[in-house]
Amino acid sequence: MEADKWASFSEGTSDSEGYGEDPDDDDHCCAYASTDIPKLQFRKDISRSRWLDPLGLAEVVERKGGLWTTTGIVRNGKIYCFIEEILYLTEIGALHLLSKDGTPLTLEHVYNKVAEGKSGCSLEYYEAYKHLKSLGYIVGRHGIPWSVRRSKANCVVNQDTPEPAQSGDEESRNNILISEMINNMQIGGLRLAFDVYPPNSRFRKSAPGDPCFVLCLASEYPPSKEEIEDLERHSHGIPLKFCLVEHGRLSFFSFNKVELPILP
Repeated sequence: MEADKWASFSEGTSDSEGYGEDPDDDDHCCAYASTDIPKLQFRKDISRSRWLDPLGLAEVVERKGGLWTTTGIVRNGKIYCFIEEILYLTEIGALHLLSKDGTPLTLEHVYNKVAEGKSGCSLEYYEAYKHLKSLGYIVGRHGIPWSVRRSKANCVVNQDTPEPAQSGDEESRNNILISEMINNMQIGGLRLAFDVYPPNSRFRKSAPGDPCFVLCLASEYPPSKEEIEDLERHSHGIPLKFCLVEHGRLSFFSFNKVELPILP
């Protein structure tokens, strides 16, 4: 198996969506450097979310704008955000994050949460997420359904994720499932990270379809043939791409099988 290409890209709610469109919501991107925290941008329509530490998620308590069509997961009529989504939206001035008691949390506080790597996301994962979002892609955590309804038919589900223990409360079961999926996401090693969809104004969380590729973050050394084949099996036929984040620079690459002709 040979490397096919190394390339940098130059460059409430219910489980069915009824959100409005805002064409400017995903077109904003702040410059990011590993040592600097970018300045906040400011908007008229700012959503609010409350951090839920036991889940490592934020619940959206006030939703404004149309960006929620492609951001956050829907559970029991509520929208929850992962930490990379929170940081991205906070940077572009579209979201305020509140603590449990309603105290506003600063951008630096959100960066610290990402740096801790306890919520299924590291700074390298965030840089990859932010870059894809700035290019217009729709990006979601791999293996976590956008919506619980029809998730088996419309989402690439991680088969390694353990089944949650049964509970009498549906919301508790959903929360357990989310937590177990986050805890099962490996940081610092090869792991399927994001399901990536092309820009689509008709995207629906209840029926997202298959992603155009699954992204895996690579280390400084190329993955072995065995590692690639194992990841391909777990991507269930969806094209697999790798991202290398090094000193703030991102490189995207993929592998193809090449059969050389037998010479006489």
